[in-house]
Amino acid sequence: MEKFNTRLMEFFHSQGLSNRKIEEKIGLSNGTIGNISKGKSLGSDKVGLIFNTFPELNSRWLFSGVGNMLCENTPCIIQEQNLGVPYYDVDFTGSFIDLFNEQTLSPIHNIVFEPFKDADLWCNVTGNSMADKINHGDIIAIRKVNNWQEDILYGEIYAIVTEAYRTIKVIRKSEDKERYRLVPLNKAEHDDNEIKKDSIIKVFEVLGAIKKFF
Repeated sequence: MEKFNTRLMEFFHSQGLSNRKIEEKIGLSNGTIGNISKGKSLGSDKVGLIFNTFPELNSRWLFSGVGNMLCENTPCIIQEQNLGVPYYDVDFTGSFIDLFNEQTLSPIHNIVFEPFKDADLWCNVTGNSMADKINHGDIIAIRKVNNWQEDILYGEIYAIVTEAYRTIKVIRKSEDKERYRLVPLNKAEHDDNEIKKDSIIKVFEVLGAIKKFF
C-alpha cells in the first residue's frame, strides 16, 4: 500500500494543482490527500472516484508500478471488481453461453479502457469471418441489447446467441420480415446467411475489438 500511495501522490503532483483543488475535483473530503501522503489506505469507493475523475490514470501502473503513469488510450488490467469492465476468459462462439448457465463463472479481471467503458463485458473471439475489423484471437467489448426486436440498427456489428450457435456478424434487413440477414466482412471466405428472428436468444452490440494484450 505504501508504494501505491507514493505513486498516487506522484500522479497528483503531476496535475499541477493544490491538494484541495484535486480533492474538490474528485469529491474527496478536505485532508484526504494529506492522509494518503502519510500512508493511510484508501477505500475502493474513493479509488473508484479517482479513476472516474482521471480516466487517463493507468490502473496497472498505479497498483503494480508496471507501465507508464498515463494510459494514453491504452487498455489496462485491474483487479478491483467495481472498476472497469469484467473480462471473461471464454470464447464467444464456444463456451460463452456458460456465462448465463454457470453461477460459478467469474471474471478473470477487469479491463479499464475509456473508449469501451459502457460495455457489459469482454470476451474472446475465434474465427476470421469479420477480419480485418475483428480478428482471430482478439477480445471484444459487448453490451447487451435488451429490446433487440426494436433496437437493432441495420449495418452495425452484433454478437448473436441462438440455441444452436453463436456468431458475430453485421445485421442487415432481409426480404423476409421474419429473418435477419447476417453479413460477414471477410467476403472472400464467408458467405451471407439468414437467421430466423424467433431463434435468437440474446443480442449484444459489439462496441469494438482490440488485440489481446495479456
